[in-house]
Formats: sequence, structure tokens, C-alpha cells
Amino acid sequence: MAMNITIGKTAGFCFGVKRAVDLAFQEGREHPGAPIYSAGPLIHNSTVLAQLKAGGVGLLEEGETPEAGARVIIRAHGLPVQEIERLQAAGCIMIDATCPKVARIHQIVTEEAGKGRHILIVGHPHHPEVKGIASRCGAHTIAETNEEIDNFIKNFNGLKISVVCQTTFSIKKYDEFVNKLKNTCNQVVFFDTICKATEFRQREAETWASQSDGVIVIGDPKSSNSNHLYELCHRLCDNTVFIETAEQLDTERFRNCRSIFITAGASTPDSIIKEVNNNMSEEIKNTGAESFEELLEQSFKTLHTGEKVSGIITQINATDIHVDLGVKQAGYIPTTELSDDPTFSIAENIHIGDEIEAYVMRVNDVEGLVMLSKKRLDAVKNWEKLEAACENKEVVEGVIVDQNKGGIIANVMGIRVFIPASQTGLPREASFDSMMKTTHKMRITEINKQRRRVVGSIKALASELRKEAAAKVWETIEVGAEYTGVVKSFTSYGAFVDIGGVDGMVHISELSWNRVKHPSEVLEIGQEVSVYVIALDSEKKKISLGYRRAQDNPWTKFETTYKKGDVANVKIVKFMPFGAFAEVLPGVDGLIHISQISAERRIGKPEEVLEIGQMVDAMITEIDSEKKKISLSIKALQEPVAEEDAE
Repeated sequence: MAMNITIGKTAGFCFGVKRAVDLAFQEGREHPGAPIYSAGPLIHNSTVLAQLKAGGVGLLEEGETPEAGARVIIRAHGLPVQEIERLQAAGCIMIDATCPKVARIHQIVTEEAGKGRHILIVGHPHHPEVKGIASRCGAHTIAETNEEIDNFIKNFNGLKISVVCQTTFSIKKYDEFVNKLKNTCNQVVFFDTICKATEFRQREAETWASQSDGVIVIGDPKSSNSNHLYELCHRLCDNTVFIETAEQLDTERFRNCRSIFITAGASTPDSIIKEVNNNMSEEIKNTGAESFEELLEQSFKTLHTGEKVSGIITQINATDIHVDLGVKQAGYIPTTELSDDPTFSIAENIHIGDEIEAYVMRVNDVEGLVMLSKKRLDAVKNWEKLEAACENKEVVEGVIVDQNKGGIIANVMGIRVFIPASQTGLPREASFDSMMKTTHKMRITEINKQRRRVVGSIKALASELRKEAAAKVWETIEVGAEYTGVVKSFTSYGAFVDIGGVDGMVHISELSWNRVKHPSEVLEIGQEVSVYVIALDSEKKKISLGYRRAQDNPWTKFETTYKKGDVANVKIVKFMPFGAFAEVLPGVDGLIHISQISAERRIGKPEEVLEIGQMVDAMITEIDSEKKKISLSIKALQEPVAEEDAE
């Protein structure tokens, strides 16, 4: 029976492993006879380790110290800081073959630990990569299982947490952990550190294993990513085997299969994959199957201008980045061809070891160079995304980069989108300056690809969102409910506050316990405020809000501060024919009757002895809590001079 054999395109050496192995063989060639070691197994593959040993690269066990001057290669998994320092102190020359992806995790945990954050490392505690990461992050926790994550959440919730993951960890398992942490921890930051090569390999395996009758996973039993690969495939296809060499393959097991998928871990060399493929019985091979030889032949193909390609970033320079395309020519992308987005950051978006897609701009066979453009490919993809967003009324986000008389220009995914003045959401004749360099969400309302014209609307989206929010508010609103709102406008009698899609009125009398002539004395337009519902009319869609708080009532403060007979230092604020009003506390005034102003002589008017703004001591002689009235007396504190003289 004819059968199809498919070899995974991502099977075998990843970028980091290939780089480490190549560097080790290079050391052996360039320094023949010199003592050269790898600090721990360079990769998890006995065949490659034997080849390295034959090439003059020995194996240094953990804690072992070689002779001074020995060249020691730091394996792709990296090494703990203490181990590197120990070897350097012994006089060793360190050759760093740490995978760039792992080195990036080292940088992340060092920076995050420096901010005082607790580091959560998701991975196997005894894996050399995890050990190296842990040595660089101070306070940390390592978790590999659901139980360990649950215990971490129980004991560490409330801390500022930064999460990194072993590069070869199971994607599905990590996603489970992330969801748990997101739902329970507030101050947590996640870093995407699973290697893209691992991610692509697992996703490819997931696709093929689910539709194959048999799966062969090639890898070392000690390899973490190979074990995860086997677990994933076995879950989707019962007829899955895990082998390290071609000799371990039982071809009879797959004789009755119609489709077979072969994949391999990141530490498996192409030679073993090829040998496994060759060892499959000719009876179960279909002449139409994609063989290893065919895949190998692809590396010799010639690229053409306009072709879409993908590769691995190997170097980042000031003017360009280098890309390994898996072909004989070397690819590079000028930095000017990375993105049209003015906010695009190379440091944030471009990393060594990442896979990248681009268009072939020019092929120079003489120099063996291929000039690529990422932004040209992105432009095509982004036009398609904008067209879909327009058709499906999806929300897009852009940065306002320019303005003219008719409106503003937003950069959305590298494409200029015109937003008419009437659709900006600003009042008529308002300046656009405040919107420059700000980010806004919008709807795409019109696309003309031939004219390269795209029109958007911020106002339309804002109106839709406001209607949805208003409906939710009216479903739940009740007297006494508290909201955080934004001050929208003023009138002479109060302020309008947006409480999430609905405007409510705070009457001027509800703004402050003190006298207020205009709302602007208390609030500012755009200010975020806490308000509560005093009354509402669902039919007329009117809401009365309160801003001042009962606990801030000056009369309450007065009653807890003073009692009858106490002396207060008061401020004269107003004159009347029958006496003077004085401020006891802000918002609380008392009356000094004209007969209680002076004990020395009779007066006709309060202003004969007092001045507005003057501070005087007065005794509190009466307190009417119901009417909130206070009687004060200056006279009660003065010596009765006239009466003593008369006596």
C-alpha cells in the first residue's frame, strides 16, 4: 500500500544549537592541539558529542576545573554566573555560544530583578538553561507543574512579579499558567521567551500529528524540547515513537500506515533525520512524498525578485540586519526597509534568532547577496487587514502623524489614514495640535486601493462605544451608586460629568460645603472625579449627582472640635446693623451680636471697633444644632472695666 512520508520543515537543529555546534567545530579547527572543552554537554545528542570529541572538543563536567589557558565553550543553554566566574578565575578563556534567545532572558531577569521585582521562572528546575537564568535574578521561584503554580499564587500574590519561561517549554502548558496568573495576580508582567523555533516546531507537529497514522520523533531522551515534542505528538497520534538513532526504528510498526510524519528536536543533526528517512521501507514510500533529499535540495535553489521568503535573523547592525534564508545567498534587510511606522523600534521588534518574513527586492548572484524588504510585505498584508477591518467594521489603532485644513492623518499599520475634521471628535474650529503624536482607536469607513486612499473615523467609534456604555450604565444605575467620571462642561448652575457614556449634573450646591460662585472654583474640565447618584429619571434620561461628601461637612467638623463655652480665634467676614458675622471654620460662621462686641463702651455699628478680615478671640455662647447657628461673644472675654471703676 502506497504511503506518504512528510519530514517537518522545522525538524532538526535550531539556530541557537547550530550556532553553538558550528562554533565548537571552528574552535577545534582553528586551535588544533589546544585544550578545548564544552562546559557541560554542548547539546543533548550523543552522536554530535562524539563527533566533537573526535574534533578535539572535550567535555567538562559540572564543577570540574581544566588546566589554565584552556578554551571553554559556554553551551547553548548558557551557564550560571558563578560557574563562569569560577572558570575565569582558573585562567580559562571563555567562548560564549549561549543561544541569543537564552541570552535575552538573562538580560530580562537582570533588569527586572534590578527593579526589585520577584522573578517567576517557568521550567524544569534542574535544566541547565533554568539554572543559568536563576543565577542572574536574585529573588526568584521556579515552577514546572500546575501544583507549583498554584502554590506560588497562594504564597506570592501581592508581589510585583515578572514571568519568564524556559525557551523549550510546552506552549500549551505555559498558556495555562499565564491564564492562572492573569486571573489571580495584579502586579504581574509576562515576557514571551519561548523560542520561536520551538513554537513553530510544536505547531507544525500539532498540525501533522493530528492527521497522520504514524509519527516518528527523533531526539535525545535528555532533551527537554524533544520530550515535549513527543508528548504533544503522542497526545494526537497513538502510533508515535521516540527514538534517538536510526538503528532504534522499527519500520514494521508503520507498514500499514498511509501517512507518516517525521520530526526532530532542536539537538538532532540532519544526518540522523536523513538516515531515519532512508531506513523506512521502500514499500511504504510514495514516489510523491516529500523526501529529505528534496528538502535538502531547496537550500541550493535560486531566489527571484518579488518572491516572498522567510529566514532567521542572525545579526543586527546600525544600517541593516542579516537573515539566514536557508539558501546559498546571504540575505539582508536595510533598516529603512523594516517599517513605515514612525513608532517602530528595532530594539523591541527585531531580535537575533527570530524568524522574519520579507519580499526579495534584489538578487546579486555575483556577491551572493539578497536584498530584502519587510515593510513591502507588511504593506500588502496590512492593506488586506484594513480592507477586512472596513468590511467587518473592526476597530483599528493608529498614531496621529500630520494635519491639514480638512482633518488629520493617522498612521495605521504603516498606512496613512485620513480622518476628516468632522470625524475627529473635536468641536468645530478646534485646533488639531493636541492630537498630534497621540494614539487613537477608530473605524475604517472607506478604502480606495487604486488611489491609495483610506478614510477613518474616531468619532463614529466613540459614539458607538458611548452608546454601548450608556446602555450598561442605565441597566445598573441606582440612587447612591458611586462612579468615577470626567468633568465635561460647566454652566452657571453646575457641572456636567461623564460617568461612562452618560452625563450627569452636579448642581453648584452639591459641589462644596463652602460658598461657590462658579463650578470652575472647585473643578476643572477633563478632571477625573468621584461622584454619587442623588436622583435619577430613567424616562427623561436625567441624573443628579453629588460631589461633596458628608464626612467633609464643615458643621460636623465644628461639632467635633468645639462646644459651648470654648474660645475660638475667628475671622470677621461680614457686617450687619445688628452685629458681625465671623468665620469659625471654613464653611461655618457665627454671629457676634452688637451687644457682645465690646465691654468698654456702647457702639452704634460693628465697624466702629472691627475690620473685615480681622482675627479676634471670641467665646462660643450658644450652639443651635438644628438651625446650625452659632452665637459668639468678644465681650465675654473682656474685663468689665466700667463696672469696676463705678464700684
